[in-house]
Amino acid sequence: MRRVVIFRNGCQVDGKVIMVTHSMQDLLRDASRKLNIKASRVFTPKGGEIDDVQLIMDDDILYISGGEPFISVDDKHYNCVGPFASKSNCLTPKSTTNSSSDWVSLNVGGKIFSTTRSTLVVKEPNSMLSRMFACDPSFVLPSLRDSTGAYLIDRSPEYFGPILGYLRHGQLIMDRDMSPRGVLEEAKFYGITSLIQLLENIIANEETPSPDVNAIPLTRRDVIDALISTAFNAELRFQGINLAGADLSRLDLRHINFKYAILRGANLQGANLSYCCLERCDLSGSNMESAVLYGVKMVCANMEGANLRTARMEDPLGKQANMEGVNLKGACLEGSQMCNVNLRVATLKNANLQNCDLKGATLAGADLENCDLSGSDLHEANLRGANLKNAMFELMLTPLHARNLIIDQ
Repeated sequence: MRRVVIFRNGCQVDGKVIMVTHSMQDLLRDASRKLNIKASRVFTPKGGEIDDVQLIMDDDILYISGGEPFISVDDKHYNCVGPFASKSNCLTPKSTTNSSSDWVSLNVGGKIFSTTRSTLVVKEPNSMLSRMFACDPSFVLPSLRDSTGAYLIDRSPEYFGPILGYLRHGQLIMDRDMSPRGVLEEAKFYGITSLIQLLENIIANEETPSPDVNAIPLTRRDVIDALISTAFNAELRFQGINLAGADLSRLDLRHINFKYAILRGANLQGANLSYCCLERCDLSGSNMESAVLYGVKMVCANMEGANLRTARMEDPLGKQANMEGVNLKGACLEGSQMCNVNLRVATLKNANLQNCDLKGATLAGADLENCDLSGSDLHEANLRGANLKNAMFELMLTPLHARNLIIDQ
């Protein structure tokens, strides 16, 4: 398949690259679409008319007519610049190079920006702005102008400033309170490829601010005040908050977002934590004895050494407690109601799970090394791939359903 560069008849400033396929009809159709004319005739640079695609060579330059005769172009009045310079389609008249006509004004969302054509063209030659201005000043891709002659672009002026600065000196400079996502959307619109990649890297490297572990932890009084002042149907968030050692025993904490919170050594005895989000919380060494944990989300939480004796996780409404990947190393869950709980790939090494109700629980891939499961009900529990090295199963209430069980020795 051959590639050619096409121009409007008599013009050298609107070149388009198209592929020559199988017939003249296809060529004229593609040329009409690219040049926004009703193409009917094709000429060589010397004025010879082409009526057969077999006469076209790869990388040829062709002139497209809407039916009028060939119009000659005087090449000696042009300098060769821009994306088609190698094809001898010179884009900038010598008479305007380095003159005041090299300056253009853009009206972006009501704000005027003045710059040079070279700024808009050189750094990103394939961008929308380059396609608009990498040509003779008498020709610009269709764009309305305001009363001052500035080209109208209906986009955000706030985010265009950093983009124009980047095109000028290659550095992205934004105000501290400016959203990089906003600049990214504009960079995508204008097709500034290198800036798109830079902004995507900046956004990817943004991290959720880490909680200040040295801050004074909130107290029981602080939490109660927040509960009292929050409407019952409003979301209450303690995300990332330091509650280390706080006494939250017997409080109704349902539906609160504690994601990333520090609850290390906190007293949550008898507290109702149903439907809370405790993902990636630090609950190490906390006391959660008899706590209510219906439908709780505790993915990847650190509960090493925590006390969950007689905790209740079996939701009467059937919502599953999700403790996937949780660290319960050395924790005490004796007598807990854990029916249908999801403990997939959880760490339960040296944990005490005596007399627990684990019917239908998912323990696939869990580390149960040295775990004491004596007296627990494991009816229909999923232990596929679990590490049961030295785990204890004394005095089981029901037969252990060990189909597909893998014991790592």
